[in-house]
Amino acid sequence: MLSRAAQRVVRDWIVDSRQWDRFRPREGDVVVGTAPKCGTTWTQRIVSLLIFQSTTPRPIIATSPWIDCRFQIPIDVVVQMLEGQTHRRAVKSHLPFDALPVYDEVRYIHVARDGRDACMSFHNHYTNFTPMQLQRLDQIGMEDETIRAPLPRMPEDRRAFFLNWLNAGANAAQNMGAGYFGIERSYWAERQRQNLLLVHYNDLKADLGGEMKRIADFLGIETPSELWPSLVEAAGFEAMKRDGAALLPGIEMAFNGGHDTFINRGTNGRWRDVLTDNDIALYRKRESAELSPGLARWLENGRLKAGDPRTMED
Repeated sequence: MLSRAAQRVVRDWIVDSRQWDRFRPREGDVVVGTAPKCGTTWTQRIVSLLIFQSTTPRPIIATSPWIDCRFQIPIDVVVQMLEGQTHRRAVKSHLPFDALPVYDEVRYIHVARDGRDACMSFHNHYTNFTPMQLQRLDQIGMEDETIRAPLPRMPEDRRAFFLNWLNAGANAAQNMGAGYFGIERSYWAERQRQNLLLVHYNDLKADLGGEMKRIADFLGIETPSELWPSLVEAAGFEAMKRDGAALLPGIEMAFNGGHDTFINRGTNGRWRDVLTDNDIALYRKRESAELSPGLARWLENGRLKAGDPRTMED
């Protein structure tokens, strides 16, 4: 049953929230919704491991399709794929939560990350688009009557990229979706929903097994004790890097270096060697203007240090 309809349309070079009009939920469906480069693919892999109870690497684009994406699989094909799946389904979104329809029978998992870390990972992502991918994104923008422009190009220098990202404001292209800050606010505002789980990249790094158990409990999935260690190992960065070709077949068409570029380093703190004290002050200023103190504290630290988002005050 529809609990809350989408409250706005988000439409740019990358995503189109109107494509969710084609989604027909089933009991137990899972939506992994994040801002870009916050652990989306990682969490999709975790959910797949839990659903299938197997370490076999399955193509993420097929087992957990990205519904709002404009440049991968046409929405007609995505719908057909989902309708044909007989297992418990999982899908992906990079939309703000208020641009998604919320159904009582669907479970939503939001994964967050410190904005500076997300930006450094986004730099690797955005500056490694292949010419074919850039041409496709340009075409989408030119053909959309609300855009009528090619995808903006971003600086390759990491510091210049960060400052551009930070100052992009409402420019959805340079942040994807509705921008990092807007996406995080949208999920935080509805964090009390019982069918929404907030997960943090830092916590996945610090205690992968513990966070996987939280996700499993949220999804109502029990795993035999003898199988659990292998599932946790398969969700680790080294295993995902090893299995990248099977998890992300065809990704080389979109990214220079293919899966090895897409699954890059899996580390935090790279911004420390890039940003000046003044750059960090600018980030803090933007952060204080965009985020409540509680949300800012959680985004920087995660649940294990800042506390459970459901019980935190703003």
